[in-house]
Amino acid sequence: MLKELSIKNFTIIESLHICFSDGLTILSGETGAGKSIIINAVNLLLGSRASTKLIRTGDETAELEALFKITPESGACKILEEQGGKASEELLIRRIISRRDRHRIYINGHLATIQMLNQVTENLASISGQHAHQGLLKEDLQLTIIDQFGGLPPIRNKIYRLFHEMVPLIQKFRKLNNMRDRQTEHINLLEFQKKEISDASIKPGEDAALEQERIRLKNGEELYSAVYSSIEELYNANGAVVERLVEVKKNLDKATAIDPELTSKAKELSEATFRIEDIAEELRTYLKIIPLDDKRLEEVELRLDILTRLKRKYGGTLEAIISHFETIDHELFRVENISDQIKDIETKLAKLYGKLSESALELSSKRSQTAKLLAKKVENELASLRMSGTEFKISLQSIPASDNSDPHLVVKGNIINETGIDQAKFLIAPNVGEDLKPMAGIASGGELSRIVLALKAILAEKGSVETLVFDEVDAGIGGSVAEAVGKKLSNLARYHQIICITHLPQIAKFGNSHFRITKNVSNGRTITSICPLNEKDRIKEIARMLGGMEITQTTLDYAHEMLQSSV
Repeated sequence: MLKELSIKNFTIIESLHICFSDGLTILSGETGAGKSIIINAVNLLLGSRASTKLIRTGDETAELEALFKITPESGACKILEEQGGKASEELLIRRIISRRDRHRIYINGHLATIQMLNQVTENLASISGQHAHQGLLKEDLQLTIIDQFGGLPPIRNKIYRLFHEMVPLIQKFRKLNNMRDRQTEHINLLEFQKKEISDASIKPGEDAALEQERIRLKNGEELYSAVYSSIEELYNANGAVVERLVEVKKNLDKATAIDPELTSKAKELSEATFRIEDIAEELRTYLKIIPLDDKRLEEVELRLDILTRLKRKYGGTLEAIISHFETIDHELFRVENISDQIKDIETKLAKLYGKLSESALELSSKRSQTAKLLAKKVENELASLRMSGTEFKISLQSIPASDNSDPHLVVKGNIINETGIDQAKFLIAPNVGEDLKPMAGIASGGELSRIVLALKAILAEKGSVETLVFDEVDAGIGGSVAEAVGKKLSNLARYHQIICITHLPQIAKFGNSHFRITKNVSNGRTITSICPLNEKDRIKEIARMLGGMEITQTTLDYAHEMLQSSV
């Protein structure tokens, strides 16, 4: 159950803290005071998406915090343990919405993701407001309600798992069959690629070496001329560098006789002369290997063209070509064994189909029985909510398979999807003598509110959700109908914590605890506050809800009488 709720800088709420108890808690106040803002805060703490628009004007962050009491055997506790948390009787959820930074979620003090939050809070609380009323008109939710009432989620979940296990196999099965249809063409292509790459006899780095050789071949004469001229200048020509260095060396030798300090310089000059002679000899050797072969140039350019074409086809580099060549044998083996793969998948699909079709038919049969029982219980609940004579039926239909339907997802001529073979539609005739029509097109706001309450009351007997929150449950109703709704909420509060926002005193009088929400202006800012009401304050609040602008003694006496009658 929800024990505490704290809200800070959220829309028009500056700071607010509420301590909840079990039983029926009433939240009341003038229209626009901020009652629904509290519901929005709870929704966010249960996993709804956050927006910076919810931050109070002038503030950088909004902070929401909720403390829940949970049991060790609860689903929330088990999920916390699976996520590495410790079992505890309390669950603290905190959300920070920021204008500048990323929004943050904390579960028991540890940073968490929105997915983790949704898993932990899945069965903590159920909120029924405008969105729940509209959601009830959607057929997929109507099917879920049937399954929840009938205790059918285990078999529905089994179908979901089987369906999503089959779909990838079906896709692979189709792909392999398509490949088999063009198997010969594909094998021929792979074998051609293998021969083409094999015949090329590619060596790693070969293209770079050939490119360098091509440059030398194309510029052979220029290279020869430059190297030959360098040899002449260094060694062969009159006045060559070596000859001049020998003369310089002789002069230094004479100077050394005068100053021994020059001995080292003379020695270095001698070494330089020998080194230049070595360079000249190396250049002579290089001169002999300079390529001047036009035929070889043609061969190199032809080879480079072959490598360029292969690189263009198989990945852009020689390494990519070699890698592709290594995968061809594996691909050939796989393609050549497609028939075996198809047979293996057919066996798996047959086994899964047997389980899926059997489960889908079983679920459909149980849904049919459940739908009849649920419809009767809804009629009884609606009668207690002043809608006696209302006829409520549930239509279950299947989607017929077409010629394009996959046979692995068809049973008895009907398509199987992740929820089975059924589609549900709630039909209602609120007045005696009317034809049954889909609920979406006939139910008024007040009728829809009571249908939601009736279904909540029925499902509360089956579900594990401890906290039920009702907003707009009083939409379109009043008088004796409101009294009946209040009694229904009071009965539900014997088994669940109920939090109800209401404008009607006929509902508010049944509360075990009562909070008044007010909106005031302070220092030019709108501030929403909440105050727990004692018995005297409750009388005044009920009187306000009864009497409008001015509260008279008569109204106060009637409010006191109303509260006494609800005990």
